[in-house]
Amino acid sequence: MAGPDGRLRCPWGLSADDYIAYHDDEWGRPVHGDDALFERLCLEAFQSGLSWITILRRREGFRRAFDNFEIASVARFTDADQERLLLDEGIIRNRAKVEATLANARALADWTPGELDTLIWSYAPDGATRPAPRTTADVPAITDESTALAKALKKKGLRFIGPTTAYALMQACGLVDDHLNGCVSRAAAPSAAVADGP
Repeated sequence: MAGPDGRLRCPWGLSADDYIAYHDDEWGRPVHGDDALFERLCLEAFQSGLSWITILRRREGFRRAFDNFEIASVARFTDADQERLLLDEGIIRNRAKVEATLANARALADWTPGELDTLIWSYAPDGATRPAPRTTADVPAITDESTALAKALKKKGLRFIGPTTAYALMQACGLVDDHLNGCVSRAAAPSAAVADGP
């Protein structure tokens, strides 16, 4: 669909003003770094059962609440911190999701630096074998790779991650490029990377 600037974008990227910058500058672009990937993993888990716009509009609140998703810092959160988070109106106050975020940070704190990045990116499919989707109906919700990634993360002790969440993570972090054929961001996605950190 043509946006206000006349450029073609995926239809969802024009469904709300908040989506345009996210669609154009982030979604589908390679993300590296354990903390940056931890943030995306957490946000995708919080999104489960909700619309992404709800998460996007609270992203700065999440960053404040979870110390910019620095794994080492979140791993030190106490029971008192957990209760504080459950009262924080700047985030989604879902006890199971908050508990999973803290548990995941504690698990990841024991990993070797760079291990999360390496593990996640090891499940990136060969882009040359994936044709550009022509419509949103061509975009899958899960794939064999996302199913395997979810299983690998669970085996390593991470919670609240299933094949659908894993695939959303893969889309958001550029492991796959699901911008539609003709979308202005499809050509841009492979050449730009998002650095570690917010």
